[in-house]
Amino acid sequence: MKTLYLDLLSGISGDMFVGALLDAGMDFGELQRGLAGLGVTGYHLHHGRGQKQGITGSRFEVHLEHHHAHAQEHAHEREQEQEQEHGHPHEHEHEHEHGHEHGHEHGHPHEHGGGHHHPHGPESGPHGGHGRDFAEIRRLIAASPLSAWVKERATAVFWRIAEAEGKIHGRPAEEVHFHEVGAVDSIVDIVGACLSLEWLGRPRVLASPVVEGTGWVDCAHGRFPVPAPATLEILAARGVVVSQCEERQELVTPTGAALLAELVETFGPLPGFRLERVGYGLGTRDNRTRPNVLRVLLGESGVGAAVSATHDWESDRVAVLETNVDDLNPEVLGHFTGQALAAGALDVFHTAVQMKKGRPGTLLTVLCGVEDAERLAALMLTETSAFGVRRTVAERWKLRREVREVTTAHGTVRVKLGWLDGRVVQAAPEFESCRAVAEAAAVPLKAVYEAALRALNLPGRCGGG
Repeated sequence: MKTLYLDLLSGISGDMFVGALLDAGMDFGELQRGLAGLGVTGYHLHHGRGQKQGITGSRFEVHLEHHHAHAQEHAHEREQEQEQEHGHPHEHEHEHEHGHEHGHEHGHPHEHGGGHHHPHGPESGPHGGHGRDFAEIRRLIAASPLSAWVKERATAVFWRIAEAEGKIHGRPAEEVHFHEVGAVDSIVDIVGACLSLEWLGRPRVLASPVVEGTGWVDCAHGRFPVPAPATLEILAARGVVVSQCEERQELVTPTGAALLAELVETFGPLPGFRLERVGYGLGTRDNRTRPNVLRVLLGESGVGAAVSATHDWESDRVAVLETNVDDLNPEVLGHFTGQALAAGALDVFHTAVQMKKGRPGTLLTVLCGVEDAERLAALMLTETSAFGVRRTVAERWKLRREVREVTTAHGTVRVKLGWLDGRVVQAAPEFESCRAVAEAAAVPLKAVYEAALRALNLPGRCGGG
């Protein structure tokens, strides 16, 4: 299965994440066009090449237009420092766009790999309550021409930040303000990250364990020890394990933490992986103990990586949720099945089992996407008599699917086909399509099924399914 692995050797920030995805193959022009659809103005984007401790990668920056002069001065000073460090001019293959739809920031309080000012919060920043609140950002994203997937992911990342800030400041998340500086670059980084993931094929996202630095960070309400309060709240809400290293500065920013909490399925060592591309996103700090880069690995993981050379089937991962109950009203069980399917479960089934002390019971099983497991587990615990839910993650092999319409004597029927290694091995007329045709033609449902399969005319078909 297509997988993106985040190697958090030096933490993560929003701009480092987008830079790493650009380095791994995201098209900068596509990113610009996608962001322009938001209708946010007053910024332009920088995308260039650079080095950190000998590692060459991509730097992605959002410049606010009223900060541009300071940004250029900052960039020039940094290039002079790098010339002294490396003994040669800094490579900066600018795809340098100055249109007001494009943007990246250099010289104002942004993330850039740690040590940034934390602008989020109800009263933060020079603009105070005049910035965008979460509700406004959500409406901005919803009104854009972005895909439903990008809208959902980007809004969810913002919600994690707003929820954390609301908890810290004792205010509803809906009312949390992102002042003008924080709002623009956060919108660009978060939406840009989701756009890039979609352009790269919506890979599942895995990550190494989260490592933070030490020291202090300046927030709108004073100095706080690293990890910053918002970063801690975001990671704690997801239950992410965090350790610290000897680097005396912030490595994981609030935006970086929110991207991790929302997008990453699991944290741990690199799984079985067939590597296709490696990307490096550069921060602006010069760390003492490690290069200030985010490394991403794009490729195939798990079953898909191991078997794709043998068969052309597809593979993915699903969560398997199970619980044993012996005191559940059968009517409640039927009601839960409908609820779970409506909530996005891939399948729900129950099996008669023998429980302890010889009591008859029911094994309730829900199959769902890994990202939906927590939500559906909570549904099991609140809508059934279960006191606990077991969760495992399973790899699936799947036939490549195609839906085809066939013409029969009774009417047009939709048929689902399953392909393996270049041939159809399964064919299944769709029930709702067959039922509608059978009712309209006043013929038995079975006759429509048989007519649809005959109309396919597939020699060597291996039964239905």
